[in-house]
Amino acid sequence: EFSKTIERFGADWLGVDSIVEALALRREGIQKPILVLGYTLPERLSEAHRNGISLTVSSLETLKAWRKLKNKPKIHLKIDTGMHRQGLLPRQLPEALKMMNELEGIYTHLAAPGHLSFQKETREQINLFQSAAKFAESKGFKPIKHAAATIGSIVRPESHFDMARIGLGLYGIWPTETERKTFGQKIKLQPALAWKTIVSEVKTVPALSRIGYDFTEILKRESQMAVCPVGYWHGYPRSLSGRGVTLIRGKWTRVLGRVSMDMIVIDVSGIPGVKAGDEVTLIGEDRGQEIRAEELASSASTISYEITTRLNPLIQRFYF
Repeated sequence: EFSKTIERFGADWLGVDSIVEALALRREGIQKPILVLGYTLPERLSEAHRNGISLTVSSLETLKAWRKLKNKPKIHLKIDTGMHRQGLLPRQLPEALKMMNELEGIYTHLAAPGHLSFQKETREQINLFQSAAKFAESKGFKPIKHAAATIGSIVRPESHFDMARIGLGLYGIWPTETERKTFGQKIKLQPALAWKTIVSEVKTVPALSRIGYDFTEILKRESQMAVCPVGYWHGYPRSLSGRGVTLIRGKWTRVLGRVSMDMIVIDVSGIPGVKAGDEVTLIGEDRGQEIRAEELASSASTISYEITTRLNPLIQRFYF
């Protein structure tokens, strides 16, 4: 659904992790160019050609398998400029280009474009990539060049080249709270995601009651509790046990005890009239209050990418 929306908005390309995702989009009628950013098994390279899907090639081994194909999909070479994850090392580029007579794209990924303490390293990455791209062009290739993801596109104009891979930013989310505070004055990101659950039951329990698995919390006073049918199976981190917050009727609540597989208990003491069926906000706005994915991630000692990508795909989604 999101891909259909972004296609209507005029995106030139769609980026996905795998050939599986790319084929799913094609089955749903997506016509825009698609680039697979992750690894593709050699036996699936031909599927990409049949469906007009471009692939990332980040090793000589994959390139050799691609070269043997009669019908070759279009490819983007990924260059390792210092992150040392995917990518051909710059010294491997001459050998790679000798195997090719066509190259749709060339790209790299910046490890820390938003970290002020790594400005020198980021400049070195961009310079290395520019050298690699110029070398490819000197051999007669005319590839699409790209290096910037969301943060790079905001703070590193010199990394824009021909295309920017905007991911999390399209959903209005910053990768971390630190980056939001550092660059939030430069650009406004409005979150697209709201994550809601409901109250399934309410009860009042006396002081000194023990809550949840392993009795991890002891109530200091008589409390009204609401049970919500959401837990770590759905993607609500177990690390938020005893510390996560939610919103109900515009009021803040706290998670009591352990986050279970498919339930949490929240303290609704002092919030009048809470009943089964009431809406509970895990991410999003409620009557002027807001929980951002970045804040939820910070409380869980992780990043917003992990929170949002771990939302269980079986949870019903609504698009407005």
